[in-house]
Amino acid sequence: MKIVWLTVSMIFVLAFVLVGVAHNAMPASIDAHETADDSSALFAKHCADCHGKDGRAKGFKAKAKGTRNLTDPQWQDRVSDERIFNAINNGKGRMPAFGKKLSETQVNSLVQYVRGLKR
Repeated sequence: MKIVWLTVSMIFVLAFVLVGVAHNAMPASIDAHETADDSSALFAKHCADCHGKDGRAKGFKAKAKGTRNLTDPQWQDRVSDERIFNAINNGKGRMPAFGKKLSETQVNSLVQYVRGLKR
């Protein structure tokens, strides 16, 4: 009975190890795609209400608050990634801070997402 139990236990351990190895062996393109999906979802959840789904800040709420058009190429050329990161993390003007709601990785993914909105 002990041999059967020991064999079953070893099979489970081996299965977990193989799953872990297989997960780490996934190509980077899948991770990058998942990150793009994650940043899109983060933008939709935390930013789109004010900046709009496309980042253009065309809605009533955006106009009432004076929200920045994130697709503006002149603004995109002027602003650094660090400044965008700090605005998201610490807030700026009427924009709320998201530093306590989002991880540093999530804020960085939003910075890259905002960069991708440039027209």
